[in-house]
Amino acid sequence: MAAGERNESSAAAAAPLLAAARERKLCKEGCPGCRLDEINKSKTGIPYLNFFYVWVVCLCAALPIQSLFPYLYFMIRDLEVAKQEQDIGFYAGFVGAAYFLGRTISAVPWGIFADKYGRKPCIVISILSVIVFNTLFGLSTTYWMAIVTRGLLGLLCGILGPIKAYASEVCRKEHQALGISLVTSSRAIALVIGPAIGGFLAQPAKKYPNLFSEESIFGRFPYFLPCFVISVLAAGACLACIWLPETLHMYHDDKVEAIEEMEAQVADSTSEDRKAKQSGSCRMASTKNLLKNWQLMSAITLYCVFSLHDTAYLEIFSLWAVSSRKYRGLSFTSQEVGTVLAISGFGVLVYQLLIYPFLAKYAGLVKPFRSAAVLSILLLATYPFMANLYGVELKVLINIASLLKNMFAATITIACNILQNTAVAQEQRGVANGISVTLMSIFKAVAPAAAGIMFSWAQKNITGLFIPGDQILFWMLNMVSVIGLSLTFKPFFSMPSALK
Repeated sequence: MAAGERNESSAAAAAPLLAAARERKLCKEGCPGCRLDEINKSKTGIPYLNFFYVWVVCLCAALPIQSLFPYLYFMIRDLEVAKQEQDIGFYAGFVGAAYFLGRTISAVPWGIFADKYGRKPCIVISILSVIVFNTLFGLSTTYWMAIVTRGLLGLLCGILGPIKAYASEVCRKEHQALGISLVTSSRAIALVIGPAIGGFLAQPAKKYPNLFSEESIFGRFPYFLPCFVISVLAAGACLACIWLPETLHMYHDDKVEAIEEMEAQVADSTSEDRKAKQSGSCRMASTKNLLKNWQLMSAITLYCVFSLHDTAYLEIFSLWAVSSRKYRGLSFTSQEVGTVLAISGFGVLVYQLLIYPFLAKYAGLVKPFRSAAVLSILLLATYPFMANLYGVELKVLINIASLLKNMFAATITIACNILQNTAVAQEQRGVANGISVTLMSIFKAVAPAAAGIMFSWAQKNITGLFIPGDQILFWMLNMVSVIGLSLTFKPFFSMPSALK
């Protein structure tokens, strides 16, 4: 009895000390995450400068993806790997898939790295990989060199998961929707700049013979210039990373270890306390099992399905727009494709910055999500019939359709990102986003290859079936959206508790 009373009294005496120690631990001076939290507590406004850094970094990471599609068809043709014109789409799909396959392999390791060593080192390494491997891709002389360099770029550019966690941590809670939308809006701006860079700077010796000769490096490597320009922009973003604040909480020092040791000693003071803490640890271990977090996994599944759809759409649209009229294509040039994608990207940027935050505030996340999915299905059903149009009428309608399609895609993507990040605690977001990026990259790796195969099949079956092959192609694309829409309803979908 006396021993038990002494243990209880010592535990009670240590409690105020531990409370103070925990307070110091939660607001530790040397911790970059704590320092940023204190800044956000004192400043209630939007952190424009931090958001700008996030936006620039995301832009440079997205440009190698978006700049590829206007000239991919012509690059595969010039590499002379396709035996006939209808096979170009088949080989183009695997080049697009290589990047996402590499990202699939490395996404979770990058998430673990970001949770252990910080978001900033992960961001810097990713930007450096863009500089190196995007440049090498532009110098590709064989089909396999193009695939390998794209795959290595995806493997080492692990920014997608950590940067979404970073954007939600670098600001106050009320600005998280804007932070996440900036990550997506940077990709929207990449939809403006990327296609313009790819469409107008590819094959410069043919397009601008007065500026670039056939004997120059840009003449011998006709797709090097757009890659080189993007690498230069990435070098500037790498310098901007110097001013990026770290958001991860780090307590790796002797004082914190002493606090944890003191907590362990007090926890051992009575067997009842020990059992209570053990049961609490078991509950915490259970909650940290992310794969059993249904709110997270339902959001990730939605993200994966619509990522498959969006990536397949971009691949099919780019190939369909430049293919010949005899295959029910639009016979666009790379500049015309770049212009269409750039105009729609600019419109999406305006939508994300000025319209979507208010839409999410007053209508929530799920209702705009479902509406965008339904409208996207109806819109895509009209695409095959645009091959019957010509001239100004065609260009006006294809620009409007592309803009609306990308706005619907942005609505869905932002909602999925917010749902994922609100379903887990901060210390789990890096790994959670790593899981998300891994699964999403699997779908995105399948999408270009499957889209290229389907596109090649559709061109070979324009006639002879009950409906033209191009209509079947867009019908199959719509089926993916139908599946995704059905997954937004119960019992599959579960809204995160923080958003209820």
